[in-house]
Amino acid sequence: MREMHRELMRGGGRAFDAWRILEITMAVLIEAISVVIRAEAILAHYPGGWEEFRDACPNQTLCADGELIRVGFMTPQDTQRFIEDLGRHGIEYLRDGRAADLVVADQQRGLAAPCDWAEFGRVAWEGDHRKQVAACRAKDSKSNQVVTSPGWSFEGSLSARFQFVETGWIPEFMDFLRHEIGFDVYRDLKTGKEVYVGRTGGKSP
Repeated sequence: MREMHRELMRGGGRAFDAWRILEITMAVLIEAISVVIRAEAILAHYPGGWEEFRDACPNQTLCADGELIRVGFMTPQDTQRFIEDLGRHGIEYLRDGRAADLVVADQQRGLAAPCDWAEFGRVAWEGDHRKQVAACRAKDSKSNQVVTSPGWSFEGSLSARFQFVETGWIPEFMDFLRHEIGFDVYRDLKTGKEVYVGRTGGKSP
């Protein structure tokens, strides 16, 4: 078990070392639509284990706390493709209607399926109750410490100010503005606010 945690924490999170993760269970950040995977499933089934999985990750949202691994997406289509890819390696989403090796977590709504091994909640980032982030942790953990992807900061994050379109289509009241580093940026004509829609692949309109 100790070796598993050490392997998973090499480059898998921010500001936490492998030995500390052995003593307390943490939580992984949830933004937009997140796929949360049991770490043991990656080590048992993914060809090449953690390092190959990390290198094949389709974006920069990967983070891990030693027990759970999270990868985030902005659209259901990208989420589904990622889940299907994991399924080809024997990492299952649902078994008898319950989350098996992974579960989908929505930043606003929580877990998308009944899950016996993970739970969803909100945490005050760095103890500041004005900065709420969504997180997922192993069931029965008491820790509120959140692991994020390298380089993540609350300011400018989805947790702080971004909106996201999770239905996979752009309503008529969204006006396309520009494309920024994988994000399509729209203006919500009703509110005047910018809405960010990101995809793993594809082009802006």
